Amino acid sequence: MAKNSFKDNPLTQEYEEKAKNLLKSELKRRGIGYRELSEKLAALGLQETERNLANKISRGGFSAAFFLQCLGAIGCTTLRTADAD
Repeated sequence: MAKNSFKDNPLTQEYEEKAKNLLKSELKRRGIGYRELSEKLAALGLQETERNLANKISRGGFSAAFFLQCLGAIGCTTLRTADAD
């Protein structure tokens, strides 16, 4: 089996897109840009530059831990998954 078969799987790519859309929706809903997210993550001890966040989120292939850290940093306690499509 090829090393990248999981990442190349269309289902994986679909869910990466959903995760990206969920995070971007929550940021937009709260009026938080990448600079402010960077500051909020830094307050938690996580160093991410504004540019790095923009790249990571636009790719959508981030970890569940990163996703949850971002949600926690922006004060998101509930998530509406129906908005991800």
